Amino acid sequence: MSLNIIDLIKGQLGSALVTQASSQLGESESGISKAIGGLLPAVVGGLANNSNNPAVLDAISNAPSQGILGNLLGLATNNTWVQDLLASIFGDKLSGLVNSIATYAGISNNSSASLLNLVTGATIGSVGKYAADNNLDQAGISNLLNDQKGIVSSLLPAGLSLASLNVGDWAKGYKFDNDNDAIKNGPISTPNPIPTPVANAEPKIEITRDVADGGTFPDRPTTNEGGSIWKWLLPLLLLIAASYFLWKQCEKKETTTTTTVAGDSLSTTADTSSMPMDTANTMSTTKTDENIDLNGTMLKGYKGGMEDNMITFLKSGSYASAANDAALKDNWYNFDHVNFKMGSSTELEAGSQGQLENLVAILKAYPEAKIKIGGYTDKVGNEAANVKLSGERATYIKDWLAKQGVASQVTGADGYGSEFATVDASASDAERAADRKMAVRFTK
Repeated sequence: MSLNIIDLIKGQLGSALVTQASSQLGESESGISKAIGGLLPAVVGGLANNSNNPAVLDAISNAPSQGILGNLLGLATNNTWVQDLLASIFGDKLSGLVNSIATYAGISNNSSASLLNLVTGATIGSVGKYAADNNLDQAGISNLLNDQKGIVSSLLPAGLSLASLNVGDWAKGYKFDNDNDAIKNGPISTPNPIPTPVANAEPKIEITRDVADGGTFPDRPTTNEGGSIWKWLLPLLLLIAASYFLWKQCEKKETTTTTTVAGDSLSTTADTSSMPMDTANTMSTTKTDENIDLNGTMLKGYKGGMEDNMITFLKSGSYASAANDAALKDNWYNFDHVNFKMGSSTELEAGSQGQLENLVAILKAYPEAKIKIGGYTDKVGNEAANVKLSGERATYIKDWLAKQGVASQVTGADGYGSEFATVDASASDAERAADRKMAVRFTK
């Protein structure tokens, strides 16, 4: 089964980026998410149909050196190279794509155009990183893009089609141009001689048909009984439509969102003997920041989230009464917002610093408390690389906290790769995100 490029990109377009884009563009998060869902397959399809385009191949080959993935929101503004690339891919159909996505997602055309730039940058950057990691030359990149042609149509969300996206002739690369097929007439059988045409007269063609006695299909009834098929077919179609509608409604009720963003297969969490446990984060649910009371100081966090649970634990006296480190090692607090950029151990996603600052405030309020940071990944990728990167990320957080004046309270930072991952590597990226967390625990 060929690689699905969209799986490479999803980590770049998680809830943290959606929130930031929503704030930057002045649109609802649901509208931003819906637009991205429609733009992703359109952009991947455009690249696949231009798999031999030198501009596309050069952009992907040069992406790692340009640091594209580190500044996706910057691409949402006017960006010459992205716009030039899009013009090369979609031509005069570009505005039609922007308008269609704006209408579909309920956002402005300007926001749709900005998100198209962002999604294109995420796609080029992710494919470029994959190509660099796997030593793909331009021929290999071209083959990778070509492989997407068979799956693009299946990736479009409900309510969108290549036709509705106004993408024009390039969609023919996916054989979705049935409405444009010309009807080709074959040779016409003319068993009777055609009379010699009269001078200056229009040529005429006589068409004859061989029909057997009793009609073309003598074993079929010739009366108008065919219409009776609708007596049972129409109710069946209505039943199928009603069943589909009910299924979609149930699916909507069951759909939830998670506040943890999967940066890539090498995101982080904490410690050794077991996976981090935090009931506030093991559930995938929509959460809203609220005021968390830290001895009269209000921190922004989730009720039942990391800050809330840590403060509650400290206030209860359970930390002070713990006899040793063994009594604390199983009590983990998962970060809700701290995520690294894809493949990086030194760059945090925007919005991560706020929760780290909350942790500093907690430690300064309880100077006797000590903590440990660590790293965990999912089961995808080389394990040695997973351990290395997860350890580097944990160390980065430890060093960052030390610079805020709490160095003596951070006792360690370790990376454990996928040692404690529970989700199979063949699962979806969203499912594997449960194993890619950052967490902190108290120590003695």
